Amino acid sequence: MSNHQKISNKIEELSIDNPDSPFELKWINVTGADQQEIDYLKKRFNFSAPHLQASIATVFSQRPMIYEEDGYLFMILHFPIFQNEKIVPAEIEFFIGHGYLITAHNDNIPALGKFFNYCKEQPGSLISYENESSVMLLYEILDRLIKDCYPLIDQNSIKIDEVEEQIFTHTQKQTASEILSLKRNIINLRKILQNHKNILKRLTEMRSSIVERDLIKKHYDSLVDHSKRIWEMLDIQKDTIDALHDTNESMANAKMTAVMKTLTMFSVVIFPLTLLAALFAMRTAYMPLIDHPYGFWLIIGIMAIITVIMLFIFKRKKWM
Repeated sequence: MSNHQKISNKIEELSIDNPDSPFELKWINVTGADQQEIDYLKKRFNFSAPHLQASIATVFSQRPMIYEEDGYLFMILHFPIFQNEKIVPAEIEFFIGHGYLITAHNDNIPALGKFFNYCKEQPGSLISYENESSVMLLYEILDRLIKDCYPLIDQNSIKIDEVEEQIFTHTQKQTASEILSLKRNIINLRKILQNHKNILKRLTEMRSSIVERDLIKKHYDSLVDHSKRIWEMLDIQKDTIDALHDTNESMANAKMTAVMKTLTMFSVVIFPLTLLAALFAMRTAYMPLIDHPYGFWLIIGIMAIITVIMLFIFKRKKWM
């Protein structure tokens, strides 16, 4: 049985009630908290003031963190979201205590909202429904949020394949822009998820008066495995995009070298012709061919012969 209550525009409470269990479990979901929501939580729970203020702080936390306080666990985690063609971090504050779990966020993580609605509609399918444990509810939330990272990684993989095709079919400038965008997303993903493994390992040591420790460890170890697998995939993507970036740069440099080579040969061919034209332009006394009736065509012929000879030399030397 699930009982959903909307306490205010920014606070929703979900009671996960299993008739066969003597315990009770509440999930309080706070979106876009301000001072009114903090006052409500402060009045209802004995939370540390700095932890409550962190839920309404306008400054984004620079790193995930976990604190064990008297009677509850406070945790800040970051999860990636796709926003304006860019992967950016979204922050969630967790308060976990006996019989309750509180999530505070800015309502910008679709996976969390979907899971909250799923819990309202199908509470009987939850692991936490069996024993009404906040530890197991936290596991289910983290499981959904971590698994939601896979579509972002898959999206990067698809873009990497597209870039690989474009390197040989499009301009290097356009491809370079897409490579840099991909590198930024991969780096952002790594920054967001790099501390998850350590925090999840700490969570495997949590104790509960309701759930056996071995069961807690079993479930949270699976989250650690997911974290390791995601990190390995990101390592592969990072190495791949770095290799593609080097390949694209090499092709761009080769193309530039070919252009410079062509321009250099053109300059070398033009220089003696320009010198010859300048000499005949002086029109000094006794200048040969000046008064010859076919002088112009003879000079053109000399220039053509010089050009052919130089092109023959370039071809013989395999410079072109």
